Amino acid sequence: MTAPALVALAHGSRDPRSAQTIKALTEVVACMRPDLRVEAAFLDLCGPSFDEVVERLAAEGFGEIVVVPLLLTEAYHAKVDVPEAAKAAAAKHDVRIEVTKVLGIEGTFLNVLDRRLREALSRNRVRELDALVLAGAGSSDPLANAMIARAARAWGAHHKLPTIAAFASAAPPAASEAVRTHRADGRRHIAVGMLFLAPGVLPDRVTELALEAGAVAVAEPLGVADEVAEVILARYAVGAVDLVPMDALFADV
Repeated sequence: MTAPALVALAHGSRDPRSAQTIKALTEVVACMRPDLRVEAAFLDLCGPSFDEVVERLAAEGFGEIVVVPLLLTEAYHAKVDVPEAAKAAAAKHDVRIEVTKVLGIEGTFLNVLDRRLREALSRNRVRELDALVLAGAGSSDPLANAMIARAARAWGAHHKLPTIAAFASAAPPAASEAVRTHRADGRRHIAVGMLFLAPGVLPDRVTELALEAGAVAVAEPLGVADEVAEVILARYAVGAVDLVPMDALFADV
């Protein structure tokens, strides 16, 4: 019996670095599980589209697909766009599609944030820090923003440094405001971490604003990391079980 295919579904960006990063990340997932068919797909702005990937998998004989949304928060895309795309593709191509929880912000991602921060500090020859900013995309959904704020508190507590959550859009404060708030409190060695999965317009804007406001270093997004790939596979495992009919699960009981 063929295991369900895994589709890692990202939002998409016109910035080619974003798709390159997502595809490289899915290659890591595929290397971790060479027995699985793993594909990257995008909701918008770049290809391959989700419908194209599902069509190809269906043509190859895959009747079941587990979709892992590569989203860090449960906002509009997770609640509306992804379920609608999955429902439409399942009906159009006559396949069963299970959508898992979003990637979210797992504790292990703090390890990735630390690595990206160390890389940025090394590039900029920074040896002292007295404050941090953790920047995410931002949303009109306050619960999504609260997830970023909670991650900022955890990251700051880990480093024993005052840390402010910042947002690239839809909610205050911007990265520049967060840096200036630290500076108003007398802090001068402020670094910025990125709660983005891949490079793009918003992370670039965060970097620009933070450096203009006086940040000494800005880290890269999470990018290609084993910790992220492992969470994708963990989400897939739950989704694959959810595709198994209940009578099959309890057949031997």
